[in-house]
Amino acid sequence: MDLFGDLPEPERSPRPAAGKEAQKGSLLFDGLPPASSADSGSGGPLLFDDLPPASSGDAGDVISVEKTVKRCLLDTFKHTDEEFLKQASSQKPAWKDGSTATCVLAVDNTLYIANLGDSRAILCRYNEESQKHAALSLSKEHNPTQYEERMRIQKAGGNVRDGRVLGVLEVSRSIGDGQYKRCGVTSVPDIRRCQLTPNDRFILLACDGLFKVFTPEEAVHFILSCLEDEKIQSREGKPAVDARYEAACNRLATKAVQRGSADNVTVMVVRIGR
Repeated sequence: MDLFGDLPEPERSPRPAAGKEAQKGSLLFDGLPPASSADSGSGGPLLFDDLPPASSGDAGDVISVEKTVKRCLLDTFKHTDEEFLKQASSQKPAWKDGSTATCVLAVDNTLYIANLGDSRAILCRYNEESQKHAALSLSKEHNPTQYEERMRIQKAGGNVRDGRVLGVLEVSRSIGDGQYKRCGVTSVPDIRRCQLTPNDRFILLACDGLFKVFTPEEAVHFILSCLEDEKIQSREGKPAVDARYEAACNRLATKAVQRGSADNVTVMVVRIGR
């Protein structure tokens, strides 16, 4: 697990007021059955209720928050996997479904990104030197061809054929997929951290159906073009900026299908407030 690694750490921007209102999160799944096919289960909503108030900025508080965030994210993914497998095994016939998952949690001006599988989170950041927007990858893809993933699978008694677990499953970490858990497929996410800057515009969360036909850079610039489209009409009572973000999601998903993506295409764009 890559905890809080590999992402740039620019200088801290002024923090918003501390408290629960400073904590927000977005979560994307790819592959689970529709929500209407099952109740949420006895565990209830997984909304990180155990998080403490945002820190005051002291080093001790920051370490405490980071430890708590790590624990909450790991526990939440573990609980989600257990509850889904329990629900799946109770069906007749039993569900054999699985899903990738990508979660972005904002605490003050820090993002905590937890993911497993091949869904991705991309940050759009403006580069003042080049005067261009860049696509910064916030997540790490997991597939069986990666050395560490393959070693874990083989140690558990599984194998990788044609780039897939047992020649079938395309990802090496997932929620569900109970028949592959004994072969080293795990629900433990990678967790990373990224400090937001005043130059950050939005976060794109999407499943692999989008990235099979769009590079992250292409997707970011496609969204930017939609956000600059003044012809997009807003519905009554909805701010124009919200209408443009909604249109960007719909247009990007539609364009992916038009480009030939035959996989699920789920797109979420989260605006970063200033």
